[in-house]
Amino acid sequence: MIDLYTWTTPNGRKVSIMLEEIGLPYNVIPIDIGNEAQKTPEFTAINPNQKIPAIVDHDTPGGALPIFESGAILVHLAERSGQFLPTDVRKRAEVMQWLMYQMSHVGPMIGQAGHFINQAPQKVPYAIERFIGESLRIVGVLNTGLANREYLAGEYSIADIATYPWVMAAWGPFKQLMPEQLEELGNVRQWIDRVGARPAVERGMAVPPEA
Repeated sequence: MIDLYTWTTPNGRKVSIMLEEIGLPYNVIPIDIGNEAQKTPEFTAINPNQKIPAIVDHDTPGGALPIFESGAILVHLAERSGQFLPTDVRKRAEVMQWLMYQMSHVGPMIGQAGHFINQAPQKVPYAIERFIGESLRIVGVLNTGLANREYLAGEYSIADIATYPWVMAAWGPFKQLMPEQLEELGNVRQWIDRVGARPAVERGMAVPPEA
């Protein structure tokens, strides 16, 4: 059994999608970050960085294994299940480069855009323009990568699982603020539809249910 500590964010839904895809049994423990539940001593013992998601894998040899950082969790689950991360060195490298691209570019930049649009105590036009513009550039790189393939690394992988929730979170604001630019991202639009149609993705995106 795996305990999944999560909330209704793109990073949290990466892991619930993965768990639904590989079919391992898991127990959802909601961590309400709006009420700072991530700062409790119990959760901090699992993730000293006080961020979701985190898991505790109770079926690991040697005893329960806590893991934080969504990318590390995806790699662990892929290796444990033998799914969505190739063992061939070239194919694995391609998956890993897109996974790292999500971790270092897609998530951080879209996250900053969302913060300055929705959460900042005062509107800062420069920051909004800066992070929206860079987010669109980053999604444009995804569009280029998807030019001749259905998924980021060719076959469906943890790279797609990691990236999809973030692009979905950004697509609505992008459409409102910069609809013309989205017309140039047709490959990403088709990829969103393709990934989102997977039953496991639909289930994972609903974990935990929004209040």
